[in-house]
Amino acid sequence: MNWIVLAQGVENAVAAADESGSIMDTLKDPEKLAELGLGLGKSLLAAALIFLIGKWVAGIVTNILRKVMRRAKIDETLVGFFANIAHGLLMVFVVLAALEQLGVDTKGIAAIIAAAGFAIAFALQGSLGNFAAGVMLVFFQPFKVGDKIKAGGAFGDVQEIGLFATTIHTADGKRVIVPNGAITADNITNLTVNGAIRVEMTFGIGYDDDIDQAKAVMMRILEADPRVVADPAPTVAVSGHGDSSVNFACFPWCAATDYWGVWFDTHEAVKKAFDEAGVSIPFPQRDVHMQPTSS
Repeated sequence: MNWIVLAQGVENAVAAADESGSIMDTLKDPEKLAELGLGLGKSLLAAALIFLIGKWVAGIVTNILRKVMRRAKIDETLVGFFANIAHGLLMVFVVLAALEQLGVDTKGIAAIIAAAGFAIAFALQGSLGNFAAGVMLVFFQPFKVGDKIKAGGAFGDVQEIGLFATTIHTADGKRVIVPNGAITADNITNLTVNGAIRVEMTFGIGYDDDIDQAKAVMMRILEADPRVVADPAPTVAVSGHGDSSVNFACFPWCAATDYWGVWFDTHEAVKKAFDEAGVSIPFPQRDVHMQPTSS
């Protein structure tokens, strides 16, 4: 790039000299040759000063921008991203100004840069949409790293919030990378933000069993589990009458990290406790009545 700029500067200087005489006459005349070299040297020096000073100013402006964004408590990922963009744009103006000093026609270069930027933006419109969604997630913070969420068709713990995608670790050990656009385009359910999460389970007993006894058994199991919080209090209540069972809603509250542990352990504990208490867990059945037919 530097050789191209230098050649362009020399060409412009030679063209200017050619207007007042032939090129060969200029090269043979020591005074004109010295004048040509002096003009070229001044242009190079001015361009170098513009570049160095402009680079220094761009660095100062970028650092100020970083401090302002950090004081505004903007996410560090965005701070670095926007600072780099600002520095890049400033350096483009600095380079164009330096080339202008050398006599290079920067209008064509600016047009090429604009066309390239438009082509890149068109090719990456999907990625840019995910980036815009990532900026929204960082600014509005509907969830943070470590939260258990349902979003973008995935359910699990947030491992990383990137500018283009969010990484979620599911309960079955899978690492799901969800585009940010898919997350912001649908509902986001944060199961952690309120401090405790409700585990929703349903248990059924037979119609001949004692409702109060079954309810007391389930409450004892929940109260004995140290992972189940006392506030909000757990709920055990009749939720419906099924075809062959009386159904109970069993809703304990716990930390998001204990969700699956409480879920699995409670199901096992309820089955064992019902067996010991003589409470039946019915299964679908059908009574068939045979009617004799007259011959």
